[in-house]
Amino acid sequence: MDFTALTLSAGVVTLAEMGDKTQLLSLMLAARYPKQALAIIAGIFIATIANHACAALLGHWLMTLVSPDVMRWILGASFLGIGLWLLVPDHIDDAAGSQVTDRAFQVFALTVVLFFLAEMGDKTQIATIALGARYEDVVSVTIGTTLGMMLANAPAVWIGQKFTQRMPIKWVHAVAAVTFIAIGIATLIWS
Repeated sequence: MDFTALTLSAGVVTLAEMGDKTQLLSLMLAARYPKQALAIIAGIFIATIANHACAALLGHWLMTLVSPDVMRWILGASFLGIGLWLLVPDHIDDAAGSQVTDRAFQVFALTVVLFFLAEMGDKTQIATIALGARYEDVVSVTIGTTLGMMLANAPAVWIGQKFTQRMPIKWVHAVAAVTFIAIGIATLIWS
């Protein structure tokens, strides 16, 4: 197990997820189904591990298609792009306007589907692809990015809207942006 890949993946994804549309989705689901926090958290976990395992594998596979020098430039530019993207705030649409009853399995299934779809093309998924390409240990990257998503989203479910009101999202996004930009620059400078 590559603990560097695991801890870096967890850290950058936790920061990137703060104020992200999937975190807002977590808040919305918790507000809509307040008695189903465990079902929501379980749904987030299943959707994230499936989505990020595929993303990390895709990143690892891309490494086999291009030379290390070309991949270094792609990764460096990707990390810089993600860092800049983090400076743009996310907004969520009313994607969960359905009339699902307050039963645990239905809330779990709704969470899995909504969260998996919301994560498609999201900056944390793209970061997972880049981390999967950067590190050879796809399992460590998947565990790390999933841990990062859970660290950001489980509290959002448990403490609802108060979580984002107490934490200045602009600061979190700025720290995450600087982290990704630093990783991008380091990737471009050192092979």
